[in-house]
Amino acid sequence: MDFGLTDEQQGYVDTVRKFVKNEITPSVMKLEEEHKFPKEIIDKAWELGLLNLCVPESIKGYELDLVSTALVIEELSYGDTGISTSAMCNDLANAVISQHGSDEQKEKLLGPFIEAPILSSFCLTEPGAGSDNSAMTSFIKKGDDGKYVLNGDKCFITNASYASQFTVFCKVGKPASQLIACVVIPSTLISEEKVNPSNESRELTLHGGGKIFTSKPEDKLGQRLSNTASVTFEDVIVDKDQIIGDRRMGFKYLIDVLDYARPMVAAIGVGLARRAFDVTLEYTKERKQFGQRICDIPVARDTLVQMWKKVELAELALMKAAIKVQEKAPDRGMYASLAKNVAAEAALFCANEGLHLHGGYGFMSEYEISKLARDAHIIDIYEGVREVQNMIIGWELV
Repeated sequence: MDFGLTDEQQGYVDTVRKFVKNEITPSVMKLEEEHKFPKEIIDKAWELGLLNLCVPESIKGYELDLVSTALVIEELSYGDTGISTSAMCNDLANAVISQHGSDEQKEKLLGPFIEAPILSSFCLTEPGAGSDNSAMTSFIKKGDDGKYVLNGDKCFITNASYASQFTVFCKVGKPASQLIACVVIPSTLISEEKVNPSNESRELTLHGGGKIFTSKPEDKLGQRLSNTASVTFEDVIVDKDQIIGDRRMGFKYLIDVLDYARPMVAAIGVGLARRAFDVTLEYTKERKQFGQRICDIPVARDTLVQMWKKVELAELALMKAAIKVQEKAPDRGMYASLAKNVAAEAALFCANEGLHLHGGYGFMSEYEISKLARDAHIIDIYEGVREVQNMIIGWELV
């Protein structure tokens, strides 16, 4: 197996590293302290082509393979996982269109993302349906005119406060239905936006009828540079051409999307783990205790070795998962779950142990390791908690 990068892949890595060094690292701690959504940085990332990586060649003129996509997200996450989460959310929301949409839907629903730096939201989780997607109650119901009406509430939705398009998974016919559909509310249907004076909530009126409400952004433990809010769909009219594929096959489409997304979340974890290791290694080389550098103290050096091993193993799991998903291997879901769990474990371990090696300074908010320790926890949770990943692996094994 060749572990070397192609010239094109190395070019992607070099471009993102330069972007992170110039645009993210110098200001990330100040932005994080202010809880300020970094729209300007995300717009610059769009200009470099670091967003909308899943959009097919027929729409944007070129297409990235899954390994290259993972490399881009990992490097972006090295700068900040909140920024990379918001950037990746476009692909999370649009992957189902790329994978299962018609040519007309791809042109209509993905084209706007190539023309302007707009954001999309992936609407799956609900207040009563987190890991158990079958418990969702959002639904579409067919009217006498042949159109559908969407109603329901979604929570923990990335980019919700800034999204111009919404990809929504919902039940068909009634909340208790076992059938799931995937519908898209495109940016072209939004005719009016009302923002309250504090710029914390939105009311979107749609051309065809109905409204979308986004709540006040959530105040989170970590990843403060990623916007998260609840979304309510109220009597939203949905035409047939807004339904992706077969309206009864949404669960299959969801599995395909999550198989694609979990290596990308793993890439976020690897990026954070690498950053935590590098920050800690640099600190322990400079800081002295007992007359020597911390990194020269045997117990501290052993911790650094364990951190390095976690990063390298997570990187290997990520690359194998990306290749499996790219090749549409039958066992890709198992390896996507493995990569997600291994990378989350690496991120948590490196951030927590890195904070420990910083000692009291690590507990101070001015040190980046404290931010990384807070950011790491969500990687173990979103796109399926570790227990769900283990369930998926278990099903595949037996």
